[in-house]
Amino acid sequence: MKIGDVDLGSKPLLLAPMEDVTDASFRILCREYGADAVYTEFIPSDGLVRDAVKAIAKMRTLEEEAPVGIQIYGHIPESMVDAARMADRAAEIAGGHGADFIDINFGCPVTKIAGRGAGSGMMRDPDKMVAITKAVVEAVGKPVTVKTRLGWDDSSKIIVELAERLQDVGIQALTIHGRTRAQMYRGEADWTLIGEVKRNPRMHIPIIGNGDITTPQKAAEAFERYGVDGIMIGRATFGHPWIFNEIRHYLDTGELLPEMGVAERVALAKRHLGLSLELKGEPRGIYEMRRHLSCYFKGLPDFRETRMKMVTTLDSGELYGILDYICDRYA
Repeated sequence: MKIGDVDLGSKPLLLAPMEDVTDASFRILCREYGADAVYTEFIPSDGLVRDAVKAIAKMRTLEEEAPVGIQIYGHIPESMVDAARMADRAAEIAGGHGADFIDINFGCPVTKIAGRGAGSGMMRDPDKMVAITKAVVEAVGKPVTVKTRLGWDDSSKIIVELAERLQDVGIQALTIHGRTRAQMYRGEADWTLIGEVKRNPRMHIPIIGNGDITTPQKAAEAFERYGVDGIMIGRATFGHPWIFNEIRHYLDTGELLPEMGVAERVALAKRHLGLSLELKGEPRGIYEMRRHLSCYFKGLPDFRETRMKMVTTLDSGELYGILDYICDRYA
């Protein structure tokens, strides 16, 4: 599968862009564990246009994580075009590797974004969505991709027609989350319409499926049953970046890898913490690791007190000591 000239190989596995999750330290880990491409956290177009420090910082990517897409969102056409041009020049503006492709977020369902017409809020105005996409494609040199949903609600699942229109204005790949905006993240993802888009003889760009891929078996089923070109994985990566390796092994051999042990998870958590501290310093590098640390050790018995210590300390030495204690007690 290719996005423009970027070759991701056969049946690629991609890390979904997620706010407060897919920072550089986590993207690097996911690449090391077999993700074929990763995405930045989604970046507000108006923040980039205003030169907001946080928005600019989110554009910085590293060579170790390439290929990487920079994802932008917004509802004002002029701001989206300006932001896309900045993403196109991310290496120059923010330093680092830059973008291998630029992704437009038409899928985020949270009210503060969708409610003002951005993210999946754009599903209520498909003409505007297509017009913004066309303008972005024409404004940049790098491949442009789109991530979206089935529709706004059950009565307006427009993705089959919309996919054709987005392809026709020049996007290089389309990721479809198998829920409507109204569903948020509730219920089960419906892959039937994703499969219908893929089977549409008019479609020739790669179709990437997203939603509820939590096991190697589900990933294999998505490829076999719905024929998608690639799979994007989101929430199932929390505290579990090695899921990409598990899925790839299963796709290649039909066998499941043994579950990662506590000692291995502690070593991985230390690696993740070290990267976060290196890239962000202390205490920010610790604070922004908390979401991940609380997930690395899910299911351990009598863990509540240890977990509370782990996600409240801002001292790196204490945190490394807690990780050593977890290994000594549970490994």
